[in-house]
Amino acid sequence: MGGVLLHRPYPTAPVSPLFYDGRREDLAFQKPDGTSPARRHHVRFWRVLDSGEEGPPVWLGAATFDRSVGLSRYTGQVTHHIGADIDAERDLLVDDLERAGMVQAAYQVSGIGPTLAGRNGGGDRYRTDGEIQITQLVAGGAARTEPPVTVAPSLAVQIKDALWRRLPAP
Repeated sequence: MGGVLLHRPYPTAPVSPLFYDGRREDLAFQKPDGTSPARRHHVRFWRVLDSGEEGPPVWLGAATFDRSVGLSRYTGQVTHHIGADIDAERDLLVDDLERAGMVQAAYQVSGIGPTLAGRNGGGDRYRTDGEIQITQLVAGGAARTEPPVTVAPSLAVQIKDALWRRLPAP
């Protein structure tokens, strides 16, 4: 908490647990945004299959941006408040991986559908286009020099995305 109050970096700041299917994430990472740990990007991963159709394990991830520290709307406890545009965090993560040459292939599939006024477990509003990003990482961690293979979304998703982008930012 001292790092937040004094706006000092805190590289090993704790990451609160997030649960999927009743269990805590297997891996969690954070990337600072400025000097205060009040603002940081988070990604958490759950290993959901030991081996997918192509062999390697399958991981599920969730990305959020901590925009500030405050009180939970539901519990009154001190917590981080997330940025409402969770798609921006998804896209930032994929862009970072692509710039590092770590993406073999990428495509989207339709998930829960668009959500304009959702609330997370702490009561923060969020919005999403509802798409799920599927990203196949390179084998062995050897960076690619060519762009990843991508599959364009269906025409219906492209139309929905064009309309979605015209909505005012959260």
